[in-house]
Amino acid sequence: MSLYLFLSMVFGLVVGFSGGFILGFIYCKYYVKKVKPEIQKSETVPTADNFIIDCDADPFVPDGLEVVEHHKGGKFQFTPSVVSLYLSEQQKNSNYISGEKLREELKNKTVLNANVLDWLIAHPHYIPEEWKNKFILFWGTIYRDSYGDLYVRCLYWRGGRWHWNHLQVDNDFYSYYPAALRASA
Repeated sequence: MSLYLFLSMVFGLVVGFSGGFILGFIYCKYYVKKVKPEIQKSETVPTADNFIIDCDADPFVPDGLEVVEHHKGGKFQFTPSVVSLYLSEQQKNSNYISGEKLREELKNKTVLNANVLDWLIAHPHYIPEEWKNKFILFWGTIYRDSYGDLYVRCLYWRGGRWHWNHLQVDNDFYSYYPAALRASA
C-alpha cells in the first residue's frame, strides 16, 4: 500500500469517511492514468536484456525453505530452442523414477535452476504451448524444509495460467515431470 493511500485512509478516519474516500478516489484515478501505464510500458517493451536470465544470482526462496544446492549457470539467454526437456529411461512409456535416483542421474547434466523458472513465471508468453500438460522441474536449485526434507520447484499450467510449486525430492516422478536442461549446442 502506498504512503499516500494510507494517509488518505487515516485522513478519512479523522475527517470523516467522505474526505478519505475522496482522497482515495483521487489517488486511484492518478494511479490508473499515470503510474499503471508507465509500469505496463516498461514491462511490454522488449529489449535484448528481457531475455537474459542471471543464473548466478541468488534464487527466490519460498517461505519455510532454505537453499541447499544452487547450480550457477552464468547469463542465460532464453529462447525455447535452448531448453530441452529430459526424461530418464525409467520415466519414458509412462513409468516413473524415484526423485533421489533422478537427481543422481541428473548430476552430470546441465540442469536449469530456479532463476529460469522465476523468469518464466514473470514472462509467461515465452513458455512453449507444448509444456502445458507437464510439470517442468528445475533441478538446478534444491531446497530443504525445517524437517530436512528436500524440494525441487516446478512450473505447471492450471486454470488458464502458469504457476509454480515445490515438490518433495523423495516423490516418484512420472513421464509428465521432465527436467529442464540447457540444450546442447
